[in-house]
This record gives sequence, structure tokens and C-alpha cells, in this order.
Amino acid sequence: MTLLNSFNFELPTKIEYGPGVAQKLTAAIRELNALSVFIVTDKGIEASGLLDEVTSRLAKDRVQFEIFSDVESNPKDYNVLQGTRLAKQLPADCLVAIGGGSPIDCAKAIAVLATHAGEIRDFENAEKISGNVLPLIAIPTTAGTGSEVTFSSVITDTRQKFKFSIHHTKIAPRIALIDPEMTVTMPAPLTAATGMDALTHAIEGYSAKCAEPLADAAALYAIELIVTHLKTAVFDGRDLEARAGMLLGSVLAGISFSHSDVAAVHCIAEALGGKYDAAHGVCNAVVLPVVMEYNMQYCTDKYARIAAAMGIDCDSSREGARQAVNAVKKLAAAVNIPDFASLGVKPEDVAELAYNASINGSNGSNPRPMSQDDYLTVINSMMP
Repeated sequence: MTLLNSFNFELPTKIEYGPGVAQKLTAAIRELNALSVFIVTDKGIEASGLLDEVTSRLAKDRVQFEIFSDVESNPKDYNVLQGTRLAKQLPADCLVAIGGGSPIDCAKAIAVLATHAGEIRDFENAEKISGNVLPLIAIPTTAGTGSEVTFSSVITDTRQKFKFSIHHTKIAPRIALIDPEMTVTMPAPLTAATGMDALTHAIEGYSAKCAEPLADAAALYAIELIVTHLKTAVFDGRDLEARAGMLLGSVLAGISFSHSDVAAVHCIAEALGGKYDAAHGVCNAVVLPVVMEYNMQYCTDKYARIAAAMGIDCDSSREGARQAVNAVKKLAAAVNIPDFASLGVKPEDVAELAYNASINGSNGSNPRPMSQDDYLTVINSMMP
């Protein structure tokens, strides 16, 4: 990008950051003049005790709320429908999402469907979101998706086994309470997978064809933070400094790709998630270095700058790009990311996966043009 190219940058979300800020939820609710709150979360957060920490304070402050905790990993269309029905019954005037990307993405979709007539896939067309949606407060408990600051929601169509996206500034959380203390209970495998997910967001946000300077700046600092803190966060989860570094890295990566885009890594990962309900972070982590290698000749200078953000000094851009790919491979191995074989991809499904990747809305943002045949090549290269 040259300095003469035009761009715009909008961040609809107010960010409150710091240890303990999750306890400011009551104040955030009152800031939105809300009286009836619908909390969207999942069974894991409910079992961890994190939900009780938040809701006990709401009860003490006499805030009226109901809890919907049936959101699944890779949120499904029927999760959205069930949550919408309950939110309307309340009726809710504010949503609070507590958890990782799944509850937050599900809450964004509920915010739309509770205020607009139609089927959830209708809203792939952003023009269908014509009015206001329910205001959303997000409290992330993972350092991965960045969904607390993005204006995208990814939902699985369970009939077609296909992930689709809703994208509109109106669905961005109005307030994000970014509290590193809410992430310390994440187990090591989840910390690793969500951390590599955040790294993927930063790398793809930076290298996507539609990248712009403010998103680039956020991406490069996100890469630096994630590479510095991921291993410590995985193997010493109570290290609050490492947790904070990862959470900030995730937020910055979210800002980056939300104002740029993701690319071929996500196209493949979302195809895998839609078909096999596979963990999104693991899919991204496995696919990232393979796609980077495939893209390398099309974004050599950017990959070299990624290497620099990872603390690697190189004599040439070409060598820097190679080192960036190798460093990503080594980091994934160091935090025990499973291999591609663990996803259980069947040979007879590869053509379908390649097709679904090629029709993903982010395919056009990949620095290297990618046809269905290109996706076949990449996926087959990972098959055992």
C-alpha cells in the first residue's frame, strides 16, 4: 500500500482494559441504560466458575438477567435460533457475552435476529441489517478470536455444513471489558490453539490484499506480543503478565483483521470447521505455515517484516520470509499443536473442502490468487 491510497477506519467498540475490569459490568450495563440483560455463554464457562464471578456481582447490584449457556463450539444456526427465542421472551434490551469467540459470535447473531425478521443466513447480505440491533457487552475469556472488538460473526449452517459470516459495524460489541484475570483458567491446549488463532489473525490481517496502515500497525504489535508471551501463557498459565500480553495481542489482531480481512488460512480452516466441527484455532494453527509457504513469493516483503516483528534479523527479504514461515512452524510445535492428521480429514472430502474454501468470502483477500485447484493442492499437501 502506498501513502496515497485511501482507507477508512472505524472502531465502534469502547474498550475497557485491565485486571479486574470484568467487575465493571454493572456500570457498563447502566451506561447502555439497559434494564433486562440476556447473558450468552457456554457450559465450559459455566463449569469453570467464571460465570459465577460475574453474575454474583450483578445479583448484588440488583441487575435483572437471564443466562443462556447452550452455545456450542463453532456456534450453530440452531444455537442462534434458541438464544433469539429466549432473548425475545425475556424480553432483553441488552446482551452480555462471556466466553471465547463462540459465545460472542453467537450473541452478535442473536442481536441481529432479535431485532430483524428473517432467517439467520439472510444477514450474510449486510444490507439486510437495516435497523438497530440489541446492544452487546463482551467479556472475553480466551486470548484468540478478538471477537470482542470485531464486527463479524461466524456461524455454522448445520444443513450445508458450511460456515458463513455476518459482517456489519452494528453487530460490534458496544463495550468490551478486557480483563486478563478472566483468562488464567484456560487449559494449556486451549491457550495454545487460541493463541495461534490470534497469530493467524495478525499475519493474515497484515498480509491480506486489502490491508491498510492502522490495521498493519495493530497486526505487527500483535505478532510481537503473541510471539513473546504465548509459550509462557501455555506452560505457566497463572503468569498474569503473559496472559495480559496474549489478551492484548488478541485484541490488536482482532482490530487488524476486522479492518483488513483474513485470507486463505481461514478459508480452509472454516471449511474444515464446517465439515468436521473441528476446533477453529487448531485448524488455523495447522494450516497457517503451509499457506504462508504457498503465498511467500507474493508477499515476500511483508513476511520479512513479520519475521522482524518476531525478533528475527535477516540479510534479505527472501530470507526473512523463509524465516517467518519456519518460526511459525516451530512455535506451533513448541506449544504442542496437533498435526493435520488429527483433524480426521477423509480423502473423499478434499474436493468439497477445496470448493468451500474457494467460495469463502475472504478468498479474494489472499495475497496469492487461489482457485479451487490451488486449494486442492494445499490441502492434499497436508494429507497423511
